[in-house]
Amino acid sequence: MVYQERNTWSQLIATVVAMTVYVIVILQTAAGGPLAEVQWWPVMLWTIVGSIVGSIVVSIVWGMVAGVRDPDGVGASDLRDRDIARLGSRVGQAFMVIAGLGVITLCALEASWFWIANTMFFGFAVSAFIGGIAQVIAYRRGLA
Repeated sequence: MVYQERNTWSQLIATVVAMTVYVIVILQTAAGGPLAEVQWWPVMLWTIVGSIVGSIVVSIVWGMVAGVRDPDGVGASDLRDRDIARLGSRVGQAFMVIAGLGVITLCALEASWFWIANTMFFGFAVSAFIGGIAQVIAYRRGLA
């Protein structure tokens, strides 16, 4: 597995774990009450920071293990890696556009800040996840 693919997997793992933890914490904090009344922003901030740190840690540890197995190819990347990264970005951007449209709609409807922020937050997460899946598929099946 090449360096970029390992990083993509690290980001996918961190995204799934972070979003699962976020949903569980928010639902437990709401305790059956209205979600819009939950103090969401500290949880969201810690989830973002935690997912970034988690992704970096997983990537470093995985890279160290890969470096022991194949010291020559641990950080190598080529044109194919760049093309796959672009593909993942394009696929992910489509979901960011959808989230952006959702946010604009919620703003027009004067929805609660909770729903506006969470629409954008989950838009980022879905974008990263779907873009990462597209990259993994491209690594496994090729770009053609």
